Amino acid sequence: MSAHHRAAVVALTALAPVSWGTTYVVTTEFLPPERPLFTALVRALPAGLLLLAVARVLPRGVWWWKAAVLGALNIGAFFPLLFLSAYRLPGGLAAVVGSVGPLLVLGLSALLLGRRPVLRDVLAGTVAALGVSMMVLKAGALDALGVAAAFASTASMAAGTVLTQKWGRPEGVGPLALTAWQLTAGGLLIAPLAILAEGAPPALDAGAAGGYAYLALVNTAIAYCLWFRGIGRLTATQATLLGPLSPLTAAVLGWAALGESLTAFQLGGMALAFGATVAGQLRRSSAGPTRRQLAPHDLAPVALPGERLPAPHIGTGPHQRQPASVLAVGVRREAGRRRGHNWSAS
Repeated sequence: MSAHHRAAVVALTALAPVSWGTTYVVTTEFLPPERPLFTALVRALPAGLLLLAVARVLPRGVWWWKAAVLGALNIGAFFPLLFLSAYRLPGGLAAVVGSVGPLLVLGLSALLLGRRPVLRDVLAGTVAALGVSMMVLKAGALDALGVAAAFASTASMAAGTVLTQKWGRPEGVGPLALTAWQLTAGGLLIAPLAILAEGAPPALDAGAAGGYAYLALVNTAIAYCLWFRGIGRLTATQATLLGPLSPLTAAVLGWAALGESLTAFQLGGMALAFGATVAGQLRRSSAGPTRRQLAPHDLAPVALPGERLPAPHIGTGPHQRQPASVLAVGVRREAGRRRGHNWSAS
């Protein structure tokens, strides 16, 4: 992947945590209070069914249970635990606990993907957690259940992120369908919990209806499509190190829309978190699941396991289709090398 292409992928993937950073403002300003499971359900199931209707692709074979597992980790467990921790913890402590996600991803990547943690990534994850802590942490009594829920939601999302990269996608299935499967599976898991714990849905005014529509369409359907697309192109650590953009967005919106003040200490935390996010995206050209560069004598590009090559085309670049005469000369030269002949004059 070229540096320009990777930058574009990072920018599109970053839109997901930026969108998630708007959840706090929408929830506090427009949605009915104390309905975390109903909110999680409305975010997940309608978005999943909509994307499923657009994609018109159902899982096959082992992907029925794989989609269920990913849906449970990334949506079904993550959403309710996230809202539960947000309702029970003071002063952004849920965001602080969530900021350890990159470190959890590093550990799970070593365990499930066989990738040894890189010191730079460990430092970036640690600095990001420190920056988020400086930005949002305030004094207050700790709630054990809230802390446990925050950590469990972070661990669930980290496991889902690593497994999403480990399993990839089935042949011919794009990010849209994969997102639809997970949101639908996760929403179906949340539905009975929401009915049992919270009863009938609350009455909605125009503001609440608009807020739920925004959460389902922009904050969930579009954002998760971009997120899962990015996970397929970036490393799991790179993607997770974009997470601090969520509390950064929430802090900026709180200042701009809700009149909340930002101290110099908080601004310093924002700078640390943003710097760690940027540093986490810096990679050597050989890092990540990229296709190897072709040597001058190569006759065709080689795909990594599970990777699909683009269709060949006439043009420039390492994957151009050569005319038949050039291919024939290439084959003759390669054959000559094997027999010890020099075809330099051909």
